[in-house]
Amino acid sequence: MQVLDDFSRNVHLLLERYQALQQENASLREDIERQRQELIRTHSELLALQQQNKRLATASALTSAESSEEALKRLNALIAQVDRAINALKK
Repeated sequence: MQVLDDFSRNVHLLLERYQALQQENASLREDIERQRQELIRTHSELLALQQQNKRLATASALTSAESSEEALKRLNALIAQVDRAINALKK
């Protein structure tokens, strides 16, 4: 009888541990999903900031020109590059 009681107690203990591990596993899966969503959001922010940085660098390059004539030349050169890229894409 003692063996059967010990066996029953051990099975019950194992079931309790199994349920606790299942709950921990579910919690960890939720944490992983939250972290994944945060990573996606952070990556999107990074891309937006990189684009903004490029725009600001271009604007800075244009505004730091010694004269408005120089800025106009740079702007025309940039427009010409964009036009060439568009024409290349059309081909």
